[in-house]
Amino acid sequence: MNAEVHDCRDAFAAELLRLAEENPDIVAVCNDSVGSSKLGEFQKRWPERLVNIGIAEQNMVGVAAGLANGGKIPFVCAASCFLTGRALEQIKVDIAYSNANVKLCGMSSGMAYGELGPTHHSIEDFAWTRVIPNLTVAAPADRAETTQAVRWAAQYAGPVFLRLSRMGVPDILPPDQGFTPGQAVQLREGAAVTFIANGTLVCRALEAADILRREGLSCRVLNMSTVRPLDREAVEKAASETRGIVTCEEHSIYGGLGGAVAEVVATSRPCKMRIMGVPGRFAPTGSASWLLDYFGLSPAKIAAAGRGLVRSR
Repeated sequence: MNAEVHDCRDAFAAELLRLAEENPDIVAVCNDSVGSSKLGEFQKRWPERLVNIGIAEQNMVGVAAGLANGGKIPFVCAASCFLTGRALEQIKVDIAYSNANVKLCGMSSGMAYGELGPTHHSIEDFAWTRVIPNLTVAAPADRAETTQAVRWAAQYAGPVFLRLSRMGVPDILPPDQGFTPGQAVQLREGAAVTFIANGTLVCRALEAADILRREGLSCRVLNMSTVRPLDREAVEKAASETRGIVTCEEHSIYGGLGGAVAEVVATSRPCKMRIMGVPGRFAPTGSASWLLDYFGLSPAKIAAAGRGLVRSR
């Protein structure tokens, strides 16, 4: 990838500062992750509005629920693997069941922690969170969509889980694109096959579509940034108007974006489909980009999956 890449956490932090300047009810809650959550400037400007719970994620989510009950708008920032893995019961009961106005920000998601291994990889968080009622689950594709998603979350009265990576991605969407949960953004038109991706995989799906375009195959690309609610209409149109669907995600192939899309396909518009992600096993250690390639999530391998669907009978 030759395009300049950017860390979406920077866009998150910049937008949170802007929103907090406008709204004194916005607070930050973290688990001793001021640096990795990019909250340093927030802490410097409003030390009384940042609550550092320490490495106690269950307490962190419970405190956020209490702050929300008191009229604050807490943005809970922690590595996604620890936020979802350790505090899932609190997310379910204290946040979603109570419909608390809490914004859960899963930082460094997917395999962004690379060399730190499976204890720090977060390739199950879609599966865990998307089954919980009341909880919007989203993975922005670039810094523009991250900014828009944070802006939307701040004004939405309800629980949200934003999945943010530290792995650099290029700019894909225009700054004024906006963010609407449950609405996919079509980035390429095409009738051969549809690539559906979110987060860090959107840019790779676009590259795969470019590879196939040079072979004479026009491919549709959908940025499905929200896993819950899912844009069922976009999936059904892809299933009926193209020759198959390939989903791509930095997540297990079980229970994530691919599973959500497959539920729509199986129950309303059957079509050929390929789910690309981590194939149900713990990842080895290595850089995030190397791990994506290791699990066949390179643009070339994604293109090969699309090519295979077009050629299959």
